[in-house]
Amino acid sequence: MVNFFKSKKKEEYSAVQTVRTTAKRHPFYEINGYNPKVDVEYELYTLLREAVPIVDAAICKTVRLVGSFKVECEDKIMENKLNDFISHVKVNSCENGMDSFISTYLDQMLTYGTAIGEIVPNNSQEGIAALYNASIKDVELRTNKTPLNLEVCRKDIDGKIIPLKYQDLILVSPLKPEPGKIYGTSILRGLPFVSGILLNIYNSIDANWERVGNVRFAVTYKPGPDAGEKAFARERAMQVADEWSRAMSSRDGVSDFVSVGDVSIKVIGADSQILDSEIPVRQMLEQIVAKLAIPPFILGLSWSTTEKMSAQQADILTSELEFYRRCLNPVIERICRKWLRFRGLSAQFKVVWDNINLQDEVEMANARLMSARAAEIEKKLEVI
Repeated sequence: MVNFFKSKKKEEYSAVQTVRTTAKRHPFYEINGYNPKVDVEYELYTLLREAVPIVDAAICKTVRLVGSFKVECEDKIMENKLNDFISHVKVNSCENGMDSFISTYLDQMLTYGTAIGEIVPNNSQEGIAALYNASIKDVELRTNKTPLNLEVCRKDIDGKIIPLKYQDLILVSPLKPEPGKIYGTSILRGLPFVSGILLNIYNSIDANWERVGNVRFAVTYKPGPDAGEKAFARERAMQVADEWSRAMSSRDGVSDFVSVGDVSIKVIGADSQILDSEIPVRQMLEQIVAKLAIPPFILGLSWSTTEKMSAQQADILTSELEFYRRCLNPVIERICRKWLRFRGLSAQFKVVWDNINLQDEVEMANARLMSARAAEIEKKLEVI
């Protein structure tokens, strides 16, 4: 007899290796573990994305434009099972689907140059329970014995470096690493200097417009040649200052200011001209856009461009996205192979990405049409 009221067995997960161990200490326990040799490059890139919105927008749009994927197998039953796993696998604490894992993985790779992920099996070691995006700040990469053997280590709460026990469950993807280096190169490398100039310009604009919007006045009282007037110059200056403050702080609307003697009033900074920031800001943005390889019109920059130039920029962007897809393919294939091995299965499959946009669909359809017409003409020529 089937018990329909039996509680469903809760999914059990094995421990995540790449999480930094924590302990209950005082709120500022980081001071105890301060290490002056810690690399602050990752914090710089995080701050850069927050300070310059166009940098963050470019990375987010790149991640979305890479698109989604599926796998194709000769065995359709196996193909359906794999795609079901891809669509429903648990990711981190509150996400589902390998698309979420790959999006965060690519975002980390673009920002920091190296992406770290982990395959989390269930306790019975019979399947993959979840996928976890590890923080690059919690792990350290190093070579073991030879430069061809990569070892992933976890940073302990006391600053110790502990090699992970199950290296085959860790996913590491460096982006364009330099020869002899383990870590990859962030696409934000080279932007801090240019972004610093851009932020200085924006800060100057803020200060200038704050002065323009909240005008400061210079009230000058010049005593006359009379000795009595010079003797009471201080008292009269204080009276002028009090009356001017009363006139400026009046809440009943416009208030008049009446004075006797040689009193001049000028706006501070009215004689200086605010510099035109359009050209220098565009120069800095051009450097940023060139580094991020995103067409300006995608970022909302209405720079003068022609239709042909936009098409060429779109083609360049397509090649960039294809490059990122090639970087992600080994990660997807490794996760799928691990899922098959846990279940004792084997199957040949390939990762198929969605077309980047509808324009590609139209161009591919036109190419197939032209090929079909060419084949038809060739057949007619053979008959003749």
